Amino acid sequence: MEFDFPDMEGPVAQRGIGVIAPFDLALERELWRWVPLEVSLHLARTPYEPVPVSLAMAELVSDAVHLTAATRNVLHVEPEVVAYLCNSGSFIKGIEYERSLCDTICRAGAANAVTTSGALLEAIRHLNIGQISIMTPYDELLTGKLRDFLDEAGCTVVRSEHLGLGGGIWKVNYRTIAERILGADDPRAEAIFVSCTNLPTYDIIEPLEKMVGKPILTANQLTMWACLGRMKLPMMGPGRWLLEVF
Repeated sequence: MEFDFPDMEGPVAQRGIGVIAPFDLALERELWRWVPLEVSLHLARTPYEPVPVSLAMAELVSDAVHLTAATRNVLHVEPEVVAYLCNSGSFIKGIEYERSLCDTICRAGAANAVTTSGALLEAIRHLNIGQISIMTPYDELLTGKLRDFLDEAGCTVVRSEHLGLGGGIWKVNYRTIAERILGADDPRAEAIFVSCTNLPTYDIIEPLEKMVGKPILTANQLTMWACLGRMKLPMMGPGRWLLEVF
């Protein structure tokens, strides 16, 4: 029996992004929607910690030992960049700490490193944003740490909303998220940032941007955008302002 194969050697050459996710991430399918077909995501998770979403959890999942081990777990498949996909874990102790997380990942062998909060700072610089509104699923204490992080970066938070959740963040429906995003909007804000990589946002970005006429920046969106930028690849999906920055 003869097989009539197409005249090609194999599938499109794969390019990889390593993703270090907190143990409770439930939105892998949202991540894949941001990347081109030739890009594969290789996930590693931090160890399970029996604590609610909180400042304590953010500190545990950003431990350098955990990041080092997770980085080494994805290196064999040769990712071009490794992302620490955690917003709170990368903003809780300020800009210097965020940079130290990237250094930890690179020392473990990654060719390049990104964190979600670092990607936020890159977007703010690219879009020249000086005043911003934020919406988070966290409690007031953790939301305050995000305000401090942005203030240190020279970006003023003019209004914020938070859901006060200690878990199950991926279960929040789009209507609730959209209502809270609109509640966080302010005429002074040049953009709205939606924190947490476990909060679903993909399908509401475009309609909300049309409604408010300003960028809706979200955690997963920014992380994938920063990774793809280092790979010289365009980001897929919604987010008109970011799509223009490549």
